[in-house]
Amino acid sequence: MGSVRWAFLCGSWRPSRSEWILANRCIQREERDRIRQFVFAKDAKSAMAGRLLLRRFVCERMGIPWSEIRLERSPRGKPYLAAPLKVKSDSGTEPPSWSFNLSHQGDYAVLAAEQGGQVGVDIMKNTMPGTSSVPEFFRIMTRQFTAYEWSVIQSAGSEHLQLAAFYRHWALKESFIKAIGTGLGFNLQRVEFHLAPEPLTQKHVLRQTKMHLDEEEEEDWIFEESLLDADHHVAVALGPTEKTGSELFRPSLPPASSFALLSFSDLTASASLLTEEDPACWDSFEMKAEAPQRQRDTHTSEQPPVSR
Repeated sequence: MGSVRWAFLCGSWRPSRSEWILANRCIQREERDRIRQFVFAKDAKSAMAGRLLLRRFVCERMGIPWSEIRLERSPRGKPYLAAPLKVKSDSGTEPPSWSFNLSHQGDYAVLAAEQGGQVGVDIMKNTMPGTSSVPEFFRIMTRQFTAYEWSVIQSAGSEHLQLAAFYRHWALKESFIKAIGTGLGFNLQRVEFHLAPEPLTQKHVLRQTKMHLDEEEEEDWIFEESLLDADHHVAVALGPTEKTGSELFRPSLPPASSFALLSFSDLTASASLLTEEDPACWDSFEMKAEAPQRQRDTHTSEQPPVSR
């Protein structure tokens, strides 16, 4: 079975004019128009990286030529591959389908994909709340976690460590929600995470964290956790698929692997030009504020942090 974990460092990407124009020519016209509507350059870069990560994956791992890839969005805004080509293996049989998911928050855009099962990915940057103190932030977020989870978060030590524990739990919950495609209507207190005893590191992927759903431990779900750097937690939820008769099926998973950090050249190595050159896309991007802005990754006083 196939498995993909890719990351792109948007925060330090300073695209040249030729790079940005090339990137815009390598995505669908409606994707390009949507990205142009972003107010901030940071958001435009993250969205562009996500489009290129996804198209590279479909092209290189699913074997669909770049020019034939057609991406659409569900009513909830989740990208999906429209009418994928049926690719047969050497034995003549159709291989298990791929599931893929994107997330971007903080300084990174990430893609996780798995063959033969459900997948969701979420990344969270460990940042101080922008509009309140840590205790006030936690008070606002009380209903998003169970009593047990709050006990783990608030016993982590310093405020910085408590925030790290908070974002770790949040990334896990978001990864599960994104894997099942439920959206904002899901009651997050239905899921409770029991963390692996080992600390997260950049070099090792943990799979020991367990999820309880409606107070019952879920044996069919596996969660991968790691750090992209000291401040960015990433969680990948891996779930089974349903076969005929609602029987759950979990393929054997390959060993856990860290996210591979790709360059802009990697993102466009297999690309084809889909649209004509449009210098206006650079003019629009150049006008967006590149100066550091107030952290918009964190919540407002009423809303939790959300990655995409």
